[in-house]
Amino acid sequence: MVSPTATGLLDLKPLHLPIRGGGLDLTAPVVLAPMAGITNAAFRLLCREQGAALFVSEMVTARALIEGNDETLRMITPGVGEHPRSIQLYATTAEDLSRAVEILGSRDLADHIDLNFGCPVPKVTRKGGGSALPYKRRLFASLVDAAVKGASKYQIPVTVKMRVGIDSQYETYLDAGKIAADLGVAWVALHARTAAQLYEGKSDWSKIKNLVEHLAPTGIPVLGNGDIWSGSDAIEMVKTTGCAGVVVGRGCLGRPWLFADLVAAFNGHGVRALPTLFQVKEIIYRHAELLTQYFSSEDRACRDLRKHMAWYLKGFRVERELR
Repeated sequence: MVSPTATGLLDLKPLHLPIRGGGLDLTAPVVLAPMAGITNAAFRLLCREQGAALFVSEMVTARALIEGNDETLRMITPGVGEHPRSIQLYATTAEDLSRAVEILGSRDLADHIDLNFGCPVPKVTRKGGGSALPYKRRLFASLVDAAVKGASKYQIPVTVKMRVGIDSQYETYLDAGKIAADLGVAWVALHARTAAQLYEGKSDWSKIKNLVEHLAPTGIPVLGNGDIWSGSDAIEMVKTTGCAGVVVGRGCLGRPWLFADLVAAFNGHGVRALPTLFQVKEIIYRHAELLTQYFSSEDRACRDLRKHMAWYLKGFRVERELR
């Protein structure tokens, strides 16, 4: 739990990740959410240049990793100087997850593994996967148990990211959070929407508070996710829910400087001025440079950057012309 101090700052302990070599303490408890097609090594480095946080890879499937898929191997390759190497895995069988974790551990490919139980895409949830999977409590427990046991041999901490549930009738987050905590995860991150909501409406931060209180006896931290668009949003979430940190997803799309604002906010500094169009242009150039290095292809880099352009230029007059 956290509380405001007399100075108005948060009396917040650093977020601890027990990786090899003494662990990592995030004084600004901020995590970049894994986003498919977005959080490749180039984007992670771009965000890392803005502020210190934990930056998680795009989701990779355990099956693709086991089969040695070339694109999957590219996705788990860390950027220059990237530490810790944080990889999100998705699996629907404990056997696949065990094998994938063994690959990451035995080949020294990861310092932290996050498990994806938050994907709300209908084609995934209709088959009982993604954010619908925690409804199957035994399967959920077997997956978390397999990952934690397999990773512990290599001193790799495991965390989970999930949603409130399938919909308002089938909320699974309290039971799933307790199961994960009892099985030894380092923390539980909760996106405060159901799968049915996708990204619509407003996230319900009261669910984060409920989970914080539910897991308090276990000592396992809870991270909050949903509608973090500014440093003040992050501070408000921590104050109102008692969560140990925040996970940022869509809020940083076209706004990698958000990490600088978040770090400043957690350190008690004022809100920065929004970047000018010229400053945004410089960031776009830097993003293009990093993507070219990542893909070893200017053409592929430009195609990947295209989807970011509307996000970068949102709010500027040139946005309409670009479209």
